[in-house]
Parts: sequence; C-alpha cells; structure tokens
Amino acid sequence: MTGSEATPSFRLAYVPGVTPTKWVRIWNERLPDIPLTLVAVSTAEVFDVLRGGDADAGFVRLPVDRTDLSAIPLYTETTVVVVPKDHVIAAVEEVSAEDLADEIVLHPLDDTLGWERPPGQPAFERPATTADAVELVAAGIGLLVVPQSLARLHHRKDLTYRTLTGTPESRVALSWPEDKTTDLVEDFIGIVRGRTVNSSRGRAQTPTKTKSEPKAKRPDASGARRKPAAGKPAAKNPRAGSGSGGSKGGSKGGAKRGKPRGRS
Repeated sequence: MTGSEATPSFRLAYVPGVTPTKWVRIWNERLPDIPLTLVAVSTAEVFDVLRGGDADAGFVRLPVDRTDLSAIPLYTETTVVVVPKDHVIAAVEEVSAEDLADEIVLHPLDDTLGWERPPGQPAFERPATTADAVELVAAGIGLLVVPQSLARLHHRKDLTYRTLTGTPESRVALSWPEDKTTDLVEDFIGIVRGRTVNSSRGRAQTPTKTKSEPKAKRPDASGARRKPAAGKPAAKNPRAGSGSGGSKGGSKGGAKRGKPRGRS
C-alpha cells in the first residue's frame, strides 16, 4: 500500500494534567472515519515529539518556541499548594505565597510554573518528577506548588490542596509544527475553538446556497395586485365597477358595487 492510499489518521499528544476527552468526543462525532490516537508525553518531551513528526498536534504548556511551532492559548489553570490533610493550611480555603515563607516547598525538575525559585524554604534536593515530589509531601518532607490539574492527577487520600495566590499560573495551549498545518490540523483547530460544523474554516461542512442560485418566489401575503410586466395588458378585475373601461357582462358581485345609474 502506498502512502497516498494509507488510511488517514490524527495523532494528538497531551501533557500530564490535560484532559482532552471533550475534544476527542467532538472529533469522533464529526470525523468518524478518521481515527484519533492519543499520545501521552511528558512536559519536557512534548515539543520534540511535535518536531519529530510523532504527533500532528498537542496540548502543551506555555511558553512555546514560535520559531517553528504555532500555538493557540486555550485556558489558564489555578495554582494550588499540595499539603497533608492534617496540615494547618488544610483548614483554610486559600493562602498566599507569603503564607509559605516558613515552609519547605519542593521544586521538582519537571516544574511547569516556570519560576526560578518557589516561595518558602528550598529542600536539600530537587525531586526528579512531580510524582516524586507528591510522595515527599505525603512523607512530611515539604509542600508542593503545582497547577490544579496536576494536583488532581496525583491525588492521594492523605493529601489535599488549597488555592495559592501571588504565584505564576500555568497556561495550556494547542501547538503544532507551523510548516505542517494540514487539513486535519485545521479541523482540530476548529474543534478546540468551538467552530460549528458549518463554519467556513471547517472542511466537514454541509453544502450551503450560493448567491448564483435563484430564490424561490413567494406569494404576496398581502393579496395586493402586482404591477404587470411591460408590454402585457393588465388582467381585468371582475369585481371592478362598470366604468368606461369595464364590461357590461360583469358578475353579480360587480353589479352590486356602487350606485346603479338611472335610465334615460
């Protein structure tokens, strides 16, 4: 089978914390004959996956190198602090970065918030991954600041999280290689942007009427007489009165209209 005869498909990468379920569902409804394959990759590897052609597009975290990649920002996540359930912070709904000044705050190597140094006191070592940092929080070694989606992803019964203000926020975007903006990529862009099936940018459209198509004539709802076309005599109204242009053999309805003339 040659490349041109291969069944088309779409490969969608996504980083931890992103849930592409709703967009995949819409894709399957609109393009049921084109399978969509999900590719789970780490935040650090996702851009190499896109550049290497192992995925057609992907959900990533900003920033994105716009030299060769395009990106559409989608949403901004709430930043939270992960703490043991018996920690004093668990008693409130929200804390600020200043409230963590005396706490040990872990800073994993795969940090997604892009800061040089988190608030609070640094640990002796940086955990390799966010998952490792969560284990350390459970062991009482320190606290962890992450986007809310990652706190949910690594949920444990002995941990909880609270909203944290005064810190960076993670922004999620759809990204793809700029020189590989295929029709299928355009279709997926339309889905994440909320375009309808009939959108002018989408390919899976229902046909619409063009200006060249004649419009169907509708009857005049008012019942008013239309002006006859040039060169055609106007049709006589049998209900018109018997004037000089009328007919002597008018209908009874016509005879009853107006006062009859007297005989000479």
